[in-house]
Amino acid sequence: MQTRLIETLINTPEGKAADRILRKCVHCGFCLATCPTYQLTGNELESPRGRIYLIKQVLEGQPATAVTQAHLDHCLGCLNCETTCPSGVEYGELADLGKQLIERQVKRPWYQRVMRWVLLQCLPYRKRFAWMLRLAQYFKLLLPTSVRAQIPVRVPHVSVKKTHSSQRKTRTMLLLDGCVQPGLTPRTNQAAQQVFGQLGIDLVSAAQAGCCGAMSYHLQQTEAGRDFARQNIDVWWPFIEQGAEAIITTASGCGAFIKSYGEVLAGDPRYREKANRVAEIAKDVVEVLAKEDLAPLRLKPVMGPIAFHPPCSLQHAQNLSGCVERLLTSLGFQLTAIAEKHLCCGSAGTYSIFNPVTAQTLRQRKLAAIESQKPQLIATANVGCQHHLQVGTGLEVIHWVELLVRSSD
Repeated sequence: MQTRLIETLINTPEGKAADRILRKCVHCGFCLATCPTYQLTGNELESPRGRIYLIKQVLEGQPATAVTQAHLDHCLGCLNCETTCPSGVEYGELADLGKQLIERQVKRPWYQRVMRWVLLQCLPYRKRFAWMLRLAQYFKLLLPTSVRAQIPVRVPHVSVKKTHSSQRKTRTMLLLDGCVQPGLTPRTNQAAQQVFGQLGIDLVSAAQAGCCGAMSYHLQQTEAGRDFARQNIDVWWPFIEQGAEAIITTASGCGAFIKSYGEVLAGDPRYREKANRVAEIAKDVVEVLAKEDLAPLRLKPVMGPIAFHPPCSLQHAQNLSGCVERLLTSLGFQLTAIAEKHLCCGSAGTYSIFNPVTAQTLRQRKLAAIESQKPQLIATANVGCQHHLQVGTGLEVIHWVELLVRSSD
């Protein structure tokens, strides 16, 4: 793709990155076949190729409009297009650059600005979110039906089982608590700590580490996103210096962003090297467990068929497609086939809040494919997907690590 970026952009790091990415696109249209929003609308501007053209026009000096902004807002950020693209176009990076540029040119309606501000003052902060969630659970019956459906029941804290003395912990890894996960699905990290403990690995939660930064960064508050990344690096660094092997994430969306810390902080000379090191040792929980001897878990999978929904952040952002399925199958779990498992469920971070109609349509499509195989429950690998799917189904939806705890002797 030929480009003529305006002079004020072409010599900036952002302009150079955008120009490099744009020149990779050969207009082949392969991305249209796997883009969820294009499949729903049939509108070229609701596809990666169409959005690339819109971003290119803005980068070349054409004024951005609210319509341009809306088409980019409708993108789920699932990165299915990157998996499909034969030319290796880094669409996600280009979309972030385009959104940041358009955000500076187009003023959002007041209600959008208020909603974004409220979310960014609440969701990335663990204690604030937990307090708001508890308040909503307490007054749940007084809320509108549409809002009530989004509020999960309160999950009691479950103590992590102590390991036997023969399973003494000789290794240390860090565990990201996250921001919304402790409130929404506290059993996920509790299960991870129990499993790792049985394997002789001390999974340490660094209390001062907070939100990974993805939420702010992808809502065009890029510097706030970088600040969250810097804070986490500062908290984790002493543990890394003391020999922590890895930073474990049980939320694949968070893991994908932490693995990009090197790119996110590439322009920060104080943090660049540390960010690269953190990104290097960041691992989704499946990457570690797939390489461990799991015999100490003494698993006895006796439950019926299970549907595993692979989040986009696991499949496309982290390129770990099929890893969980292979591990669970090797351990004796019976998994159902899922049609169109590469497509997004509609959660996509805060997408389901800002674009509820599209999110719900995609969820219905996903659940129809899952429930047609009559599984006993649904397992997944990301807190957002877990909560989003649970709202739409009577089946139980859990993180797949919980399966290991439930099947452990």
